[in-house]
Amino acid sequence: MITLTPRAAQRVQAMRAELDSPAKRLRIFVETGGCSGFQYGMSFDEQKSGDAEIQSEGVSILIDPTSLAYLNGSSVDFDDGLHGKGFEIKNPNAQSTCGCGKSFA
Repeated sequence: MITLTPRAAQRVQAMRAELDSPAKRLRIFVETGGCSGFQYGMSFDEQKSGDAEIQSEGVSILIDPTSLAYLNGSSVDFDDGLHGKGFEIKNPNAQSTCGCGKSFA
């Protein structure tokens, strides 16, 4: 399970309202790269075969099975304060993270 904080959900809903295609939903994924070995990614996409669809704070989240194995139990927050990082994933499965907050091992 992946959860969004209310702030993250509000930001995602605002961004989604600007899209041309109502069929697109938030996709959260993991890919190789970054300074720690893996990096997080987020985009708006249509559902693909094998995707899990999770609901959190009224937002539909798509996630492929491989990414779900890395992200299960994670939460997504959004910080737009003075030193805000934007979206931040708090992943209990990460053994180490980079200072940028976008990559992990």
